[in-house]
Amino acid sequence: MVEEVKETKEEKGEKVKIPEKFKKLVEEIEKMSVLDLAELVKILEKKFGVSAAAVAVAPAAAVPSGPGAAPVEEKTIFSVVLTTVGDKKIEVIKVVRDATGKGLKESKDLVDAAASGPQMVKENVKKEEAEELKKKFEAVGAKVELK
Repeated sequence: MVEEVKETKEEKGEKVKIPEKFKKLVEEIEKMSVLDLAELVKILEKKFGVSAAAVAVAPAAAVPSGPGAAPVEEKTIFSVVLTTVGDKKIEVIKVVRDATGKGLKESKDLVDAAASGPQMVKENVKKEEAEELKKKFEAVGAKVELK
């Protein structure tokens, strides 16, 4: 079976071949705002249990390194891991609760568990949000790692 293919130009001048079966879908996506696209990506990630960031990073990892290699892209998606609670446990619980949207009990349990080992507070967050969370935790005496 031979499929018709529509060619379009990307911003970098490269041609992208779009199979006919995806033509209408791509046209609809092109009409969407950036906010709507971001929301759609989050919905698809949750529905199918995948991460668009992992897909985008995988091809970059396959690029060989050397004198003529392309520059490595800076990591933009992080996970915030609580490593040490510190003296202000109640304040740390409040920060966890604000960051995760969890209830008081769940937030307290996470902070208590951090005493025995590092605990994941939030996964797949943008660099800016991860750094902001780190500052909030450090302000109340806790220590976190960005992975």
